[in-house]
Amino acid sequence: MAWEVLRPAESTTAADWAILRAMFTQSPVSLAVLDQDLRVVRINTATRRLLESPREHVLGQPLTEAFVFEEPAKAEAVARGVLRNGQSVLNSRSEVLGLVVSAIDVTDREVGRQRLAVLESVRARVGQRLDVVAVCEEFVNAVVPDFSGVAAVEVVEDVVRGETPPLAPVDRDLPPRRAAFRGHVSAYPVGEVRALPYGTPFSRVLSDLRPRLVPVEEDSPWLSADPVRAEAIRRSHAHSLIVAPLALRGEVLGVASFYRRQEEDPFTEEDLALAFDFCAHTALCIDNARRYVRERTIAATVHRRLLPQHPQAQTTVEISPLHLPSPQGGGSWFDVIALPGARTALVAGDVTGHGVATATAMGQLRTAIHALAALNLPPDELLARLSDTAVRLAAERAALPPGDPLHREPLTAACGIAVYDPVDHTCTIASAGLPQPVAVFPDGSSVALPVPAGPLLGAAGEEPFPATTVDLPEGSTLAMGTSVLADEVLSPTGPLRPLLDHGSQQRLPDLCDTIAYALNSADRTNESLLLLARTTALPSSQVLSRPLPHDPTAAPLARRETRRQLEIWGVDEETAFTTELIVSELVSNAVRYGAAPLQLRLIFDRMLTCEVSDGAMSAPLVKHARTVDGAHLPTAGPPAASRADLSPERIQHT
Repeated sequence: MAWEVLRPAESTTAADWAILRAMFTQSPVSLAVLDQDLRVVRINTATRRLLESPREHVLGQPLTEAFVFEEPAKAEAVARGVLRNGQSVLNSRSEVLGLVVSAIDVTDREVGRQRLAVLESVRARVGQRLDVVAVCEEFVNAVVPDFSGVAAVEVVEDVVRGETPPLAPVDRDLPPRRAAFRGHVSAYPVGEVRALPYGTPFSRVLSDLRPRLVPVEEDSPWLSADPVRAEAIRRSHAHSLIVAPLALRGEVLGVASFYRRQEEDPFTEEDLALAFDFCAHTALCIDNARRYVRERTIAATVHRRLLPQHPQAQTTVEISPLHLPSPQGGGSWFDVIALPGARTALVAGDVTGHGVATATAMGQLRTAIHALAALNLPPDELLARLSDTAVRLAAERAALPPGDPLHREPLTAACGIAVYDPVDHTCTIASAGLPQPVAVFPDGSSVALPVPAGPLLGAAGEEPFPATTVDLPEGSTLAMGTSVLADEVLSPTGPLRPLLDHGSQQRLPDLCDTIAYALNSADRTNESLLLLARTTALPSSQVLSRPLPHDPTAAPLARRETRRQLEIWGVDEETAFTTELIVSELVSNAVRYGAAPLQLRLIFDRMLTCEVSDGAMSAPLVKHARTVDGAHLPTAGPPAASRADLSPERIQHT
């Protein structure tokens, strides 16, 4: 607002009168002329449009009564100051006749600026997180209170779960979830899933995807269709409502509603257009979050299906895995594989990355481990061949078209393999990038096993995977885990290491629970895995181990020792005869093609195993045993429900 002193002019031309006439009839700026008593003597056309009272009621009125000021006393003081000081400031010899007051209505400009600010706020704040409910919360926080006093968002339940949204018009019985609310009184609690009553603006918007500006009156017929919402509207004193769809490409994601209450101005058509704009932006963000949720769900499902569903129980090793998946999914896995000679392979691994591709790579490596383990390879040799598989898989990724996102994701993985022998009470361990495992002995003492980390699977280079053999007495607990848990559980100074050390007498599932309760899993973003295995020795009564001479007398001696031991175990005559033939063939091959020393070992556990070893450095060619190579015959004696696998492997020494 500007205040100007009105002074008499020495001469006035026709042009001056024309300009003055235009200012009072055509200028968009409000003008008012006041006398020395600050009474209104003349106003222009723009001023008349601003006044609610007729022109004749304004003329002659004091300034503070004719116009509305936020601080009337201050405005009057300013005007009188101009009258009082105008002579000395402008012209000490002139005569002050009054004041000219000019004003511009900037209401529309400020409202437009506020609408633009709300739209920019929605675009900046909505879509920061890839979660459907979180996006809805960001939305209501961005529009309240700058756009409306109350905002609520209902989202189709299928969208929250990441499924494909329905096309409009949606089924009237489709129940949306109240995903977010901000305001005074909520009709329904956030998170509740319920169908929208038919015959309300909300259900109509989900039918034709047209936003609506709805006045809220006590006799509005749609209020009776939803009494709970009507009561919330009454208690919040809402008087104006906008209902807008959250839709994209004809697919319905949900509906947003905005209420203005008490002293807030009613919504206008411009507000309706603005609501439609930022609902369109929010719908795009919700759809992005939905797609992410869907991909994450698929990845988690694939990962879960590729993990061992029911690990096979072993008589000499008790296992208990602690698997803490992350919201983004991952590639951690474990395995327990039965090997010949009552040995057991324990595997823990982790593929770097997240998503379906990571879960798929984990499944490929796990399948390769099972195939290689059937060859009865030592852990270091098994890891070397598994690394070759990872290198080939990485090369396949690199060969994908540059536009494929998987082309830019390198494939690396960590893995640890431990083979426990219940006869010798030893464990041979090799690692590819995993932290050192920990052994907790029956007396409660523990030690980090000196297993070199080795290179990651698929890493460039020809570095070896050194293997370490350690003694594991009966009742020892072996802990292997991914690097996420290493600092807390496996490290000697880790905060949860005492839980592991004091759990030597605790049941493994209970020990896993104790560690899981102590972990702050709510703040974890990466997947973690800890595999606990407790050893059990194979009774000496179930094992026969005999050295053999490296001469033709070895075969008869082996047959005689085998026959005597099978009689002790209560094996029937037919099975005993077949076993003698197998032992004789194996020993004869070792004498002919092998080198001293020779040793025979019979193990009677779940199956009857015959092992003949020699000192030759050449590697035998192991072939898969077929039905014609042997027979599957029952055995007598413990365990009662077991069967003996007497199918020999055909061995050709080189």
